[in-house]
Amino acid sequence: MNSFVKKILIVEDEEKIASVVKSFLESKGFIAIVAENGKKALELFDKESIALVLLDLMLPEISGEDVCRTLRRKSKVPIIILTAKSDEADMLQGLGIGADDYITKPFSLKALYARIEAVLRRSVDDLPSLLTKKAFNNGHLTIDYESYYVTSAGEEVKLTPNEYKLLVALTRYPNKVFTRDELIASAFGTDFEGYDRTIDSHIKNLRQKIEVDPKNPCYVRTIHGVGYKFGGE
Repeated sequence: MNSFVKKILIVEDEEKIASVVKSFLESKGFIAIVAENGKKALELFDKESIALVLLDLMLPEISGEDVCRTLRRKSKVPIIILTAKSDEADMLQGLGIGADDYITKPFSLKALYARIEAVLRRSVDDLPSLLTKKAFNNGHLTIDYESYYVTSAGEEVKLTPNEYKLLVALTRYPNKVFTRDELIASAFGTDFEGYDRTIDSHIKNLRQKIEVDPKNPCYVRTIHGVGYKFGGE
């Protein structure tokens, strides 16, 4: 299985529900991993690169509420609570402990998928804050985010505003594989005018300016069939 496919952790002790949701998510192109209790959920989260958590509240071992609090202390991973608790107080409690969304049982798979897509889209814009300056590959590439200053091999690189925005978006989340639409949303928001394939031209020009070998890029890498990711270290 390719590493760029998003992994969703399903934390659900009802085997039938977990199985149905897992099969559905896999049919939508996700990798779905099931944890039948809170303890197992935390163990799997630490081992796997999880893009989103579907979390039941009524769990054995460790409650869903405690799982949510623990995950939120160490990660900004999107969390959608799945529960039979349907009153407003329960919903507000779930959101108050760090969940991003809440859906009550029984739910339709179509509705669940819509919630997942919406939360994943929002998470693209909620990227970690930047350090003032970053250096990659032993200082070959440096970015001073405060002064908008970029160097490659010690020389200043003159980037267009669009090229700079793309570089910043990619370096803000170096392990994320961006689709073109996600990259547009993260780099340009609603200000972008053009087609998604326009991104390819900007990427090509950016590579010409920062890569040692633009035909074999080490910074802006193509993930075939999906989009781009930043590969600097």
